[in-house]
Amino acid sequence: MSDSEGESGDKQDQQYYEQANYLVNYSKHLERRLRALETEKQLLDAERMRLERELQVIRSELEKLRTPPLLAGYVIEVLTDGRAIVKSSTGPQFVVQVARSLTDKISSGSKVALNQRNFALVELLPASEDPAVRAMEVEERPSVSYSDVGGLEEQIRELKEAVELPLLRPELFEQVGIEPPKGVLLYGAPGTGKTLLARAVAHETKATFVRVVGSELVRKYIGEGARLVREIFEYARKKKPTILFIDELDAIGSKRIDLATSGDREVQRTLMQLLSEMDGFNPRGDVKLAGATNRPDILDPALLRPGRFDRFIEISMPDEKARFEIFKIHARKINKKDVDFNKLAKITLDTTGADIRSICVEAGMFAIRKEKEYVTQEDFIKAVQKVMTQKAKAGSEPTHYV
Repeated sequence: MSDSEGESGDKQDQQYYEQANYLVNYSKHLERRLRALETEKQLLDAERMRLERELQVIRSELEKLRTPPLLAGYVIEVLTDGRAIVKSSTGPQFVVQVARSLTDKISSGSKVALNQRNFALVELLPASEDPAVRAMEVEERPSVSYSDVGGLEEQIRELKEAVELPLLRPELFEQVGIEPPKGVLLYGAPGTGKTLLARAVAHETKATFVRVVGSELVRKYIGEGARLVREIFEYARKKKPTILFIDELDAIGSKRIDLATSGDREVQRTLMQLLSEMDGFNPRGDVKLAGATNRPDILDPALLRPGRFDRFIEISMPDEKARFEIFKIHARKINKKDVDFNKLAKITLDTTGADIRSICVEAGMFAIRKEKEYVTQEDFIKAVQKVMTQKAKAGSEPTHYV
């Protein structure tokens, strides 16, 4: 073989080798490109599915917007033939057909939706609840017990008989053959412990404590206060056993007069609704009513008659012995040294439990001001002087109740 033929063969081998490498590299490039396209396809498929779901939601919302509105109403009576008498939000009453799926779910008072064309009952709506009801002070079981109440042993005994025993031991009243008191009215000067007593009895009976201030029931528009009273009593029944405590009862329970303004007449309507709810109370039920006021002398006689508030408990100003017990209760968590509560009880004439609590707080503040770790008798004396001086400036005088 000549040299020229050998060189020609080497060139051919070199070309074949280069072509093979090119084909291998091109094949790898195509594989990478294919994988990239598959990944891009998966992303596009996911985006398409997302857009389809979004389109479905938008179409659903558009369909809801195109749906004619339903009328709100209340069921007055369910008839034996499956129809119902309802009162619509526009005012008149109708005898309407009821959707088969709702026949066993509706009852008198249910809030329902009515078809706008034929007034057929097509939907059961959730019961509405006034924001004022949701904002009420509600404690499932208050932390206050009888041990946190000082100097009111007789009042605690009467409250136990009127509220606690009917809830915990109703058989005692059945054995004797009497009905327990329907309601209890606590009256006395401000700060003497009326609310504290109601919370304590709720704790002992493991009942829900619902506190309503009388002024919260006064509303601007006609019928709003009465409706709120109905909803509060209904809420109390749902949370049973319940202690329903109406504070500052004189705000809606004052004596009715003939010469009244439109605002006074609305308050009187609210009072009449309260009287109606109290008349419908079961004295042996799981809801007990307690009221509190600083002015029992101005309450309407209808509230005070037997069958409504059957028991009246006076929360009087604490005497020296009671003040001693109240000092011990409010100061038991205070880090103190050489404090004579007997002396403090003697010098705090005409003070309430709230005043004594304020004295304990002020004594602690005097100790903190001096950067001490405990409270001394001197701090308590200064606190007594400060609170008594503020009370004198405010012109507060002990009020006598009959």
